[in-house]
Amino acid sequence: MARFASFREFYPYYLGEHRNRTSRRLHFIGSCGALAFAVVALVTGNAWWLLAALACGYALAWVGHVFFEKNRPATFRHPLYSFAGDWVMFRDILAGRIRF
Repeated sequence: MARFASFREFYPYYLGEHRNRTSRRLHFIGSCGALAFAVVALVTGNAWWLLAALACGYALAWVGHVFFEKNRPATFRHPLYSFAGDWVMFRDILAGRIRF
């Protein structure tokens, strides 16, 4: 298992695990769904929606890894860096730095 001294060192590895465009799209859509469920949780005051947010985000991302990337999600080896990587990649897709 690779060790990373910082997120800056991890992120290129993370992007390498997300080369497939369909997988990136699934990650992006899952993140949008997670944000929507988080907003519902805030509006309703019902924290159970946060579980839906996690389920939505991770389920679509893992489908991308299993069926399109054919690799194991970095979540299992580097959970915090992977979570951060999801949101940095989301931002980079929105900014046009990564192809959607």
